[in-house]
Amino acid sequence: MTDKQPTRRDLMKPIQLLGVAFASALFAGFVAVMSMGGFTGAGSEVVTSAWRVGGILAGIVFIAVLLGLALLLLVVDPRDVVTPTDKPILTQHEDDVDDGADGDAPGENRTE
Repeated sequence: MTDKQPTRRDLMKPIQLLGVAFASALFAGFVAVMSMGGFTGAGSEVVTSAWRVGGILAGIVFIAVLLGLALLLLVVDPRDVVTPTDKPILTQHEDDVDDGADGDAPGENRTE
């Protein structure tokens, strides 16, 4: 096993990010075209308008998903990905727990 630390570029995988954004854009554009009657015989104006709105929506979704994923990946520290975790993540640490030694119930605030 190698001890190579992952880089931010390894985590981001640009082709995968573009793929997810493109698939989301296709889905949103297809739903918009279907809901506006782009595949019906309602007339050329309706079909043209549906495809135009579908293309605009697909572009907006592509940019929004790509930007959102990129910003979320900036939060991840590459060193934390390879750090082994041997305890529960969502439980309190020992120093954060109030043991109630003063007679109060843990987490209880009393004013006297």
